[in-house]
Amino acid sequence: MELREIKTSNDEKQFIEMAPAIYSNIPEYIRPLDKDIKSVFDPAQNKFFRHGKAIRWILLDGQKVIGRIAAFIDEKQIKKEKKKIGGIGFFECIDNERAATHLFDQAKDWLVTQGMTGMDGPINFGERDAWWGLIVEGFDAPIYRTNFNPPYYKTFFESYGFKTYFEQYCYSLNPQKDLDEKFFERHKEVNENKDFSIQCIDKNNLDKYADDFTMIYNKAWVKHGSGKSLETKQMRSFFKKLKPVMDGSISFYAYYKEEPIAFFVNLPDINQIFKKFDGKFGLLEKLRFLWMMKRRASHKMIGLVFGVIPEFQGKGVDSYLIVESSKRIKSSNQYNDFEMQWVGDFNPKMIRIAESLGTYKSRTLITYRKLFDENEPFERHPIIL
Repeated sequence: MELREIKTSNDEKQFIEMAPAIYSNIPEYIRPLDKDIKSVFDPAQNKFFRHGKAIRWILLDGQKVIGRIAAFIDEKQIKKEKKKIGGIGFFECIDNERAATHLFDQAKDWLVTQGMTGMDGPINFGERDAWWGLIVEGFDAPIYRTNFNPPYYKTFFESYGFKTYFEQYCYSLNPQKDLDEKFFERHKEVNENKDFSIQCIDKNNLDKYADDFTMIYNKAWVKHGSGKSLETKQMRSFFKKLKPVMDGSISFYAYYKEEPIAFFVNLPDINQIFKKFDGKFGLLEKLRFLWMMKRRASHKMIGLVFGVIPEFQGKGVDSYLIVESSKRIKSSNQYNDFEMQWVGDFNPKMIRIAESLGTYKSRTLITYRKLFDENEPFERHPIIL
């Protein structure tokens, strides 16, 4: 077996092309867009290179690529956590533990040379909203920019000495089913007060909803839990990028006296469309994508975020938002599946919110951590109170 660092365009092609071979007999697999994988390792596209570095390898058996892995360092996260923990991700390997060990060893050795004392994986060289965690339960077709893996990867990670740093839960429901009666009781109390109102996102006025999103998010999370504050400029840019894949009729804002107080933001699962493209996204695929979006080809919704600002928590606003959004989604009769992006087991508040919606746990992932000094005490991700 031979390890080769990714340096040329042909190396990168082999890095990307080896993954589909692993999943040739797994019908649930949806090949990620090649451009999305490439962008992670392009300093011109990935801002994490401003405060970090990344490296990739492929593992060959003769001329055949049998595995791949990436390792990276995020100095900003290291400073925040005050621990020299690197990361690994984009791991793929044939069902051969010796091959997996070669890949893990290579990543570990490189991280040691960079002064790291441990590594998390599989994670992204970027934000947690993409390519994060190993699936251990719920091997359904993945949603856009999420990891997918064979069940045997779990054995590889745990045999190598990785331990669970935190678990990640996805929650699903059928949005066409009737809600529990408890939601309507609380909804009625708020709905009778004409100071409250609901709006869907108007794609012709995205700046307004980006600004309202920023206000709600910063009140609901930053001052009362954790996380970094969002900036208006940042969110306006983000919403403009989302516009081509956005269905404004499934994202909802609640207002009190015209001031934003809560949101329930969803997107169509565009992976249902991308699965037809085999990783490619050239001009023809882009035209086909726009046509399929116009034809409403996706019947699955992805829940991005649900939140109520502190002043209105426990006052029925959550039920008001849920009932009003349910009525509108059911009337369109387009979406028959809903899945929330993952919630960490370190965030019991968000877990309670997800479970209160009448969902079931559809997918479990694990973010592992391995400390290089086996005598060092292992601690799981701190709980967010």
